[in-house]
Amino acid sequence: MKSMTLQAAAKINLSLDVTGKRPDGYHTLESIFQSVDIYDTITLTVEDGEGIALSCDAPAVPCDEHNLAWKAAQALLDAAQLRAKVTIDLHKEIPSGAGMGGGSSDAAGVLWGLNELLGCGFSNEKLREIGVTLGADVPFLLLGGTAYAEGVGEVLTPLPAVPALRLIIVKGTESVSTPAAYKAIDALESPAHPDTAAMLRAIRENDPALLKRSCGNLFEQAIDCTDVTRAKTRLLECGAEYAVMTGSGAAVFGIFPDDMPEGALAAACETLGQEFAFARRSTPTDQPFLVLKETI
Repeated sequence: MKSMTLQAAAKINLSLDVTGKRPDGYHTLESIFQSVDIYDTITLTVEDGEGIALSCDAPAVPCDEHNLAWKAAQALLDAAQLRAKVTIDLHKEIPSGAGMGGGSSDAAGVLWGLNELLGCGFSNEKLREIGVTLGADVPFLLLGGTAYAEGVGEVLTPLPAVPALRLIIVKGTESVSTPAAYKAIDALESPAHPDTAAMLRAIRENDPALLKRSCGNLFEQAIDCTDVTRAKTRLLECGAEYAVMTGSGAAVFGIFPDDMPEGALAAACETLGQEFAFARRSTPTDQPFLVLKETI
């Protein structure tokens, strides 16, 4: 029997724009993806036999073949043409329905961890090819760090690390349906698109001020979510310089001043935590996975 416990990082979209719609119905996008230090913890066990078993400490999360982590395990076994008994245990810290890649992070962690445990020898590029069949966010969550995404999110260009932004990420109880959000995008007339080109320049030229000013998300113009509006307002009232929704919602990240006293930042997070279901301080990371324990 072999086992591994690892943490899989969440993501935010520093910039997110929808650029078109393909004949197959999928939307194309331009986005700057960024890993952040909020993690789900995944324990994987492999042994002789066959079958997949999954457990999770979040009651609303399905623990069967509808779960992306379960699908990822099956996809990895199929790609490697292997048989094994795989047990997956998920401890959730990334909120669901947040636009932070929670389920996709779990899928990425399972693909990466099983590749190591089973000695498949797949490259990260090969894992991303498998991952995109599970979800558009999975390839980035296998890559991690900072990346420019095109296509449906699977065409990735790694970028230099962004500054150590001081973030508070907030989510209320409402969630946003991704299909409904894309339908609302289609209905927009003459929307104001985020300036992704300016953010790319800011990252490549290490210009933190321009980076912060360039944050934006087209979905904010399409969705109608009271929690998103309230989160943006409260983050700004608590001292954030900018507040932007991530993904198709419904989490919002606030970027706080570099010179804001540590005590004031902690107090802001505590206040927001009393008002919202989820409020967490965070910062960018270049590591998609952290291995906590491994037994081979």
